[in-house]
Amino acid sequence: MPLLEVSRLSKEFDGLRALDGVSFSAEEAEILGVIGPNGAGKTTIFNIISGIFPPSSGEISFQGKTIHRLKTHQISRLGIGRTFQLVRPFQNLDVETNILVASGHPFYPSFRKSFAPFRKPEILGEVQKLIDRTGLRPYARQIAKNLPLGIKKRLEIARALALKPRLLLLDEPSGGLRFEESVQLMELIRQIREQGIGVLLIEHNMQVIMDLCKRIVVLDHGSKIAEGSPEEIRSNPQVIQAYLGKES
Repeated sequence: MPLLEVSRLSKEFDGLRALDGVSFSAEEAEILGVIGPNGAGKTTIFNIISGIFPPSSGEISFQGKTIHRLKTHQISRLGIGRTFQLVRPFQNLDVETNILVASGHPFYPSFRKSFAPFRKPEILGEVQKLIDRTGLRPYARQIAKNLPLGIKKRLEIARALALKPRLLLLDEPSGGLRFEESVQLMELIRQIREQGIGVLLIEHNMQVIMDLCKRIVVLDHGSKIAEGSPEEIRSNPQVIQAYLGKES
C-alpha cells in the first residue's frame, strides 16, 4: 500500500482549472520529486494534500485513510508535515522556542497556552535532538528574524519534523540558497529519508531533484505529462519541450 495516493485530482479557482486529473503515489521512505514550470500546479497539490484547499474532484489517501475532506490540523496529526516557499517562523522567538511550539502542537488547547505546559524535560529533550539533527545547534538561542535564509530554511524543516511526520512536503527548500547551502540541504533530506520519513519534493533546482529522487512527476498546465526515473525524465521529449528545454 502506498504511503500517499493521489487519484484524479482536479482543482478550479473561479473557473480556471489549476489541476486536471492528476494521479500519482508516494511510497514509504521515498523522496518523490515534483517538477514543472511556474503555474503548473505544484504548490496547489501541496495545498490540497495539507488541507489548505479542498479538491474540486478526486481523492487523496494517506496510509490507506481518505484525507481530502479533513482539516489542516487533522492532516498534520495523521503524520503529514510541510514547509512553504516563503519561510514562516515566529519571527520574534528563538530557534529553540520555534521548534518547541511545533513539538507541542498536537496537544495545545489554545495558542496562549502553548508554551509553559510543554517546557518539560522529555519534550525539551526531543527539541534538542531536532536541533542537532538539523544542524541548528549554533543558532539555538538566536531570534528567528535575525537568521540568514539558509538557516531559516533548516528551521522550517525542523519545525515540520517536530510534528513527527511520516511524510514531509518540501516546497522549493533550496530556493535562494548558495551552492554550498544546497549541498548541505540535500544531505539533510537524505538523512530524513534514512530515518524512514517519506519526502514529497517540489524543486526548480534540477541538480537537487536529479540527485535526490529516484522517481519524478512532471506537471504542465495542471496536468501530469510524465513520471519516471531521472534518466527517463531527462530524455522525455514532452518534458524537454514543456520544462527542461526552457531552462537552457
